[in-house]
Amino acid sequence: MKHLINTRDFSLEEINDLYDRAEVFLDNKQRNILQGRMIITIFFENSTRTRSSFEIAAKRLGANVVSLDVSHSSSSKGETLLDTAATLDAMGPDAIVVRHKRAGVPHILSKHVKCPLINGGDGSHAHPTQALLDFFTIRQHFKGKIKGKKIAIVGDIKNSRVANSNIELLSRAGLEVILVAPPHFLPKTNLSVSNSIKEVIDEVDIIMSLRTQTERHANQIYASLKDYAEDFCITLDLMGKRDILLLHPGPVHRNVDIDDIMMEDPRCQVLEQVKNGVAIRMAVLVKLINEQEAKN
Repeated sequence: MKHLINTRDFSLEEINDLYDRAEVFLDNKQRNILQGRMIITIFFENSTRTRSSFEIAAKRLGANVVSLDVSHSSSSKGETLLDTAATLDAMGPDAIVVRHKRAGVPHILSKHVKCPLINGGDGSHAHPTQALLDFFTIRQHFKGKIKGKKIAIVGDIKNSRVANSNIELLSRAGLEVILVAPPHFLPKTNLSVSNSIKEVIDEVDIIMSLRTQTERHANQIYASLKDYAEDFCITLDLMGKRDILLLHPGPVHRNVDIDDIMMEDPRCQVLEQVKNGVAIRMAVLVKLINEQEAKN
């Protein structure tokens, strides 16, 4: 059974094939590739972008979507995760998309279902489809010439599942990753690190700004997000006229992660990431469901 729990589940060859398919899906046309298939989305943690992106992707492929409202489901009444997995599996879905605040939950559930399971984000651990769409956006921007490109990942890296997945995938693909954050936001790593974006901005080709994960902080670290923004917000003054691609997984804290002016700057490709996300998730669903059917 093939699942997508983290980016390591796909080889670079598989990812190249996935991107070839995703490029076709960028036309936004309705298709019937998954006509009659059922996709279940179950998000134990709030999400707008990822959940809607998966659901649009499934519907654009002709699949039926069942979105489980966890706040009103049995899981809020004491049902165990394994009970939930068994219940979902009994419904006979063709794929399940799961998000959970606890790291490792999608992996656990994948052991108890008979269809592909896709991790829509688990705690601070991984968010594989976000990394796949980020890398896809980078490849598009540089027309495939990405070897040796340098990317600065900026912000609350220690608590970011997006950072974890991107670090793994982008490093494996040949990009040089530099982590930029205050010391308390940096994980233990062998990568290059800096506590100042100004120190590295002249050597990078890409900046990926991250949302500050205040909900995952045991204690308040900054007196205010304004204090954090003074050092790490991506502003027009900081960027100047440099030819740097600016990314963010969303949602963006305006004037904390990226300022209003840079959000409207053509170098900022946040909305392109959203568009690419639907196409990437379409390609992931087709790949996993087709491979599973081929085995049956």
